[in-house]
Amino acid sequence: MKKILLVALLALGAYLPSQAQNPIIRGVFTADPAPLVYHDTLFLYTGHDTASVQETNYKMPDWRVYSTTDMVHWKDYGTRLSPRTFAWATGDAYAAQCVYHKGKFYWFVSTFHKKDDNSQGGAAIGVAVSDRPTGPFKDAIGKALIVNEMTKDKPHAWDDIDPTVFIDDDGQAYLYWGNLSCRYVKLKDNLTELAGPITVLNIKNYIEGPWVYKRKKLYYLVYASAGTKPEMIEYCTAPTATGPWTYRGIIQQNVPNSFTTHPGIIDYKGKSYFFYHNGALPTGGSYRRSICVDEMHYNKDGSIQPIVQTTQGVGPVK
Repeated sequence: MKKILLVALLALGAYLPSQAQNPIIRGVFTADPAPLVYHDTLFLYTGHDTASVQETNYKMPDWRVYSTTDMVHWKDYGTRLSPRTFAWATGDAYAAQCVYHKGKFYWFVSTFHKKDDNSQGGAAIGVAVSDRPTGPFKDAIGKALIVNEMTKDKPHAWDDIDPTVFIDDDGQAYLYWGNLSCRYVKLKDNLTELAGPITVLNIKNYIEGPWVYKRKKLYYLVYASAGTKPEMIEYCTAPTATGPWTYRGIIQQNVPNSFTTHPGIIDYKGKSYFFYHNGALPTGGSYRRSICVDEMHYNKDGSIQPIVQTTQGVGPVK
């Protein structure tokens, strides 16, 4: 009976209190966190790991949405987008980020492209759009925004993954992405067209998972890195959204039981939060990951203090 009640509550998107706070999502395996604050609510957009314990590769069928107003209780909206939403797509649901712009929500995703007249395959970036933070979402342009043929600086087919979008104070939007190569491009105001050439950045130890934001007058590029293996989180800062980027060091060490980690950074109700994933849940691992959150602190010069990974997570906020 308890199991039936839990399933019913999840189906209704009920609020479920976390017990041991980290990982914060415990009913399914989630990865690649992307937080978004809209009004008084923090929405969390995630990947979804479904590989079995024995499997040695990813199975990520869809993207999910959660929300909180106190950082402790999380509302589960379930699956809100999948590669099947995009007629051109095939394969898994890699890292993604949703941003709000002029009354709409744009969910930038990475997956793989079918072989057709627009691409011969490989990783690609698409964008879905909705009037609400939880959807329903639809393909915004009916084709990929970035395809493998547009980026030739790396030979592997999975280099066009992990999009992050930053909208500057002047309204200019930028898309950053890439595996083993960090790239950026300006976007037009509709967020669905490129507004300039793709630029490749020379970022120390960069692997994947960029997250770009601005705090006070400083721009931050935070990313999963090759500080050691498995991945760490390192960062650069710059005076503008296009650089020049100055390397600032490692802020997060290896995470438990996962060779990947992935940053998602947000300010909410007066505090700064650092989202990431690990493999700490029972039966978890590198292909069965779980999202965590810990507080983030800055020094007076804007540098980021080392992230302290905890099992208790963060306290409630009003």
